[in-house]
Amino acid sequence: MQGIDKFIPTDVKITYLNLLLKVGFHRIDFGSFVSPTLVPQMRDTAEVVNKLEMEGSKSSLLAIIANLRGATDASEFQQISYLGYPLSVSESFQKRNTNRTIAESLVEVDQIANHCLQTNTNLLVYLSMAFGNNDGELWNADIVSQYAARLVELGVKEIVLADTIGNSSPEKISHLYPYLKNEFPKTIWGLHLHSKPDSAQSKLQAALASGCDQFDTALRGFGGCPMAGDHLIGNIATETLLSAISSLGDNQLDMQSLQEAQKYSYRVFD
Repeated sequence: MQGIDKFIPTDVKITYLNLLLKVGFHRIDFGSFVSPTLVPQMRDTAEVVNKLEMEGSKSSLLAIIANLRGATDASEFQQISYLGYPLSVSESFQKRNTNRTIAESLVEVDQIANHCLQTNTNLLVYLSMAFGNNDGELWNADIVSQYAARLVELGVKEIVLADTIGNSSPEKISHLYPYLKNEFPKTIWGLHLHSKPDSAQSKLQAALASGCDQFDTALRGFGGCPMAGDHLIGNIATETLLSAISSLGDNQLDMQSLQEAQKYSYRVFD
């Protein structure tokens, strides 16, 4: 939702998220505790979280934070189990995204990790630009591994490789996941892709075959990043992932609830 300019009414967000909570997803990224000036769409996150119907849901809630203050604000709500912090392997993108260098951001991650230990909250870190960048900065698997090693040292147990600008490929995905899982076998590895629809399926198949543990998706593929510079590059659609895993058996989701959420999503995003 955060990339949509027109403010989505709070009651519409609450209804949509409560529908998603019935589907059976592992985790739902529902809001963020960041500057309302930078992300005005999420300015009502505190109000939203108090209206979510968590009883009976199999899903955990994740909130995006960009600093220790955001982590402190989020930890006031017992409903929130996960905090997500964006760290880039690209220096220029990290500065654009959080107004900090990578070194400064790692100090922030250390503080947030300690805070999460004290509040019994799980810290998840997104490694953005994990598949390359458009700024001419050096990129390779060893660079990604070096930042992953630093995060593991800080106690981070879940790392999501993120492709913000849609420049990943099945070949890069097939190389990175086995490489990182071999280096850090106790770490849970996720995937957050922005992609054109025609290449999404092949990337998901590569990730599934390479041992990716978790996938971030969005119903109907809504969402993206203005940094991508291409309106066709959006989040991977949940429907695309379900198609990719259809041969693996029961997905254990409540498909009727999923259909209700899909139907309501037209009100949210249109």
